[in-house]
Amino acid sequence: MPTIRRLPEHLVNRIAAGEVVERPASALKELVENAIDAGSTQITVRLSAGGLDLIEVTDDGCGMVPDQIALALERHATSKLPDEHIELVATLGFRGEALPSIGSVARLTIESRPHEAEEGWKRVVDHGIVTVDSPAALPPGTRIRVEDLFGKVPARRKFLRSARSEYAACQDVVRRLAMARPDIGFVLEHDGRRAIAVQPREELASRVARLVARELADDGVLIDAERGSARLTGVAGLPTYNRGVADHQYLFVNGRPVKDRLLVGAVRGAYSDMLARDRHAVLALFLDIPPEEVDVNVHPAKTEVRFRDPAFIRGFLVGALRHALESSGQRSAQPASAAAMGMWQVEPVAAPAPSLGSLFAREYAPSSSSSPSRSEFRPAADRVSETGAAWRSYEEQVIAQPSGRAEAASEAADEALKYPLGVARGQVAETYIVAEAADGLVIVDQHAAHERLVLERLKAAGAEDAMSRSQALLLPEVVELEEAACDALEEKIADLAQFGLALERFGPGAMLVRAVPSVLGKSDVHALVRDVADDLAKNGDALLLGEKLELVLATMACHGSVRAGRSLSVAEMNALLREMERTPRSGQCNHGRPTWVKLAHQDIEKLFGRK
Repeated sequence: MPTIRRLPEHLVNRIAAGEVVERPASALKELVENAIDAGSTQITVRLSAGGLDLIEVTDDGCGMVPDQIALALERHATSKLPDEHIELVATLGFRGEALPSIGSVARLTIESRPHEAEEGWKRVVDHGIVTVDSPAALPPGTRIRVEDLFGKVPARRKFLRSARSEYAACQDVVRRLAMARPDIGFVLEHDGRRAIAVQPREELASRVARLVARELADDGVLIDAERGSARLTGVAGLPTYNRGVADHQYLFVNGRPVKDRLLVGAVRGAYSDMLARDRHAVLALFLDIPPEEVDVNVHPAKTEVRFRDPAFIRGFLVGALRHALESSGQRSAQPASAAAMGMWQVEPVAAPAPSLGSLFAREYAPSSSSSPSRSEFRPAADRVSETGAAWRSYEEQVIAQPSGRAEAASEAADEALKYPLGVARGQVAETYIVAEAADGLVIVDQHAAHERLVLERLKAAGAEDAMSRSQALLLPEVVELEEAACDALEEKIADLAQFGLALERFGPGAMLVRAVPSVLGKSDVHALVRDVADDLAKNGDALLLGEKLELVLATMACHGSVRAGRSLSVAEMNALLREMERTPRSGQCNHGRPTWVKLAHQDIEKLFGRK
């Protein structure tokens, strides 16, 4: 049998590098987090070839003396853990093996100078070997260069992605950390081109809009809620402003970017009846809780966390998001004016002036009939005379109209000023309501709008209480599952009973279903229980069941709403508009689509060349 031996230091560092340095973005994350924890106010990142050839991070933080630089390159040495309470981590990280691990698989150069020192110090580690240890000239702060990553580890290098893909991952790291710290300025340059540049001491909403999407400034709501010792801040996009993938959801816990399933599930639950299932919200949420209430050491890269009270955290997030979205009223993510104007021909092409020959040919040309009458051969002058007479007759009618009609029009215009969605003026294609508002023209999709109104009525009338009522099964159903799934369901029997789903344990690998929610009617009991079990395994709570019940409500609302193609009276159209103004979240239907759009006065003026 082979004997047990202690591995060499350089091999230990390379093994540790396998956990810490998965790709250039992993090394960049460690270096930027170190710069943040050093008290920096400005951090500059330079990359080359997506970080494969060069990663350089420069900060104006506290700096290090030569002895500290040497100690920082030893494993499990850190300044971020003042005592032995590893569970009370207040910094972004304390991975003592980060710098030595990076130095074991790349050429690592550290230059640093404390603010009170007259000169700095430079130390170079080339794939685990110290090659330079000498004074250096640089401003106060620290500059770290990582070159030729995995240059002497070809087995790792060949499994990296293209430079473009690695750069995208690095950019995402900088974007997330820049959002987490709006008090710090960040600059990211790639191959000499500046990609990110944000100034320090910036407002959180402004920083998020600059880094995620500028449309969030207009199509988002601010989040600022507290419950107990927890606080939630950030920006959440309106349901009508959504994406096809969930890559624009940025979640932070105590300033640390995370990708946590519990938080993702809470976001999905908050938007459950406002988005289609294949659409995803755009948001950036910052959760601050006491360090003892969260464990950040679940994952080596600290991208996953574990909460002491997950039910409280999920309920807090769902409640805060829903309250903020409801306070947005009938707001909807409106399309940009340029996009709306692009659907029109702004500058029509003028027809060429007709020549005398073409005019004569057009006026005297015979019709398609084989035997034209003599009236078709009248001179053009006669037709022009008739047109002028008709126009003069129209002018006389307009001028001679009673003054009462003009007064009525004025009163109607004043009435439109009272309501945000204006006053109905007509219906197009028996589907769209056209209303006049004080600041423009409003077009409402009558079916989408009424669908949302009916859903909110069902909830307000106690539909949620109705969901908790159970419908007992004539013969209880036995659903066979894996033992682990049965254990998870057994722990949540009381919670599921609140939704109307009555379960009992029926042996090691089966559950007995005695009742289902009444609104589900004749549902597939086996499929329902299996979906709930899968959701418990994924999210740790009965979120999917709640979504199923809300989906039933949304279906009921759809069938009970005004359909497209139905003619409405002016009174019915105005009643719909007034109820939309009183109903929260009426700006989007149950599937996340807008219920109304607006064409502002200035846009209409542009159509006619007035501006």
